[in-house]
Amino acid sequence: MKLIFMYHPVKNVRESLEFYQEKLGFEEAWREGEGTIALQIPESEVQLLIEEEERDLSPGGVYLVDSVDGFFNDKRDTFTFIKEPVDIPPGRYAIYEDNSGNPLRIIDFSKK
Repeated sequence: MKLIFMYHPVKNVRESLEFYQEKLGFEEAWREGEGTIALQIPESEVQLLIEEEERDLSPGGVYLVDSVDGFFNDKRDTFTFIKEPVDIPPGRYAIYEDNSGNPLRIIDFSKK
């Protein structure tokens, strides 16, 4: 499991993009349509991922795993999954909670 993104749900992607670029100097790394944008955090391998989705959940890490489905099948009885595995453009995605109710997001790049 490797941290690859810090996920920040935002109210407005365009306004947030402007904030992170102009105020903090982050550069856009990539985007998926108009609703998902990744920004390169200076001097870090981790990118900031901003979206208008999941605003009811707190910010947190997105961790790369070999297989979201494999992780889900191995841990479904151990963790509370608040989002079971779903398809996303690069692969699969799911969310489970830690023991304090914080969301932990996992992703794989099985479609790349």
